[in-house]
Amino acid sequence: MPHCIVEYSAKIIEILPVEQLMHAVYKGVNQSELFTAANIKVRACAYNDFYLPGAEQVFVHVNLKILSGRDLSQRKKLTESVSNQLERLGIEEAVITVEVTKIEKESYIKKATLMA
Repeated sequence: MPHCIVEYSAKIIEILPVEQLMHAVYKGVNQSELFTAANIKVRACAYNDFYLPGAEQVFVHVNLKILSGRDLSQRKKLTESVSNQLERLGIEEAVITVEVTKIEKESYIKKATLMA
């Protein structure tokens, strides 16, 4: 935990590699000091079709899914840390958003399959 889901406009790869975007999210989560580095998971999904009013053609939205139990100040620290790392990428004319979604511990299941 956490699961970091990066959604972005496909056009962003003209500006920077998606790996750089994912690394910025990973670094921001790690710098929050709320999780161990080995437990941070980041995945990304590009969107070709979307509508943004105005001239913006580039967006990045990060959903940080974490188990319930963190207080508001911890969640705010997390979003600010990730946002700061994304801003450091210098993406111009972009809409960048970061949110935290709490996962109920009581209803979350994790199972890992092993290779034979």
